[in-house]
Amino acid sequence: MKTSADVAAIQRCYPQIYLACHTRHTRARSSATHISPRDSSILAHLDDDRATAPADLARHLGVGASTLSAAIKRLAALGYVATRRHAHDSRRQELRLTRAGARAMSSASVLDPQLVEHVLTHLSTAERRQAVAGLALLARASRLAARSDG
Repeated sequence: MKTSADVAAIQRCYPQIYLACHTRHTRARSSATHISPRDSSILAHLDDDRATAPADLARHLGVGASTLSAAIKRLAALGYVATRRHAHDSRRQELRLTRAGARAMSSASVLDPQLVEHVLTHLSTAERRQAVAGLALLARASRLAARSDG
């Protein structure tokens, strides 16, 4: 199968972004937020507005339901994840990211916020908006693809 020019461009560009902005790994105990990069990854897959079902998240992350359940329980106890029962089916649970969870995720992200900001300073305001909008579109398409594959 021939790789399209768009696929090749993303494969070429993503590692450059990652290398320029990647942070050093920290352990959950030594971080101010008490979360690991894996926890941050879980938080990155949640939204404060759009609910996520735990089973869908576990499948997407490739982890067992019990593994995710333990992580969600700990993240909820830290105030980073809000859990509630589905409005129409009390057997189903919904997960949402809290404001504190968004802050914790940012501080434990694999991308260092200062390095990302530094990279963005090399763009004009219009280019910065385009770059952020493009990444948001790719993220949205990724979520849609994950849902359709699951």
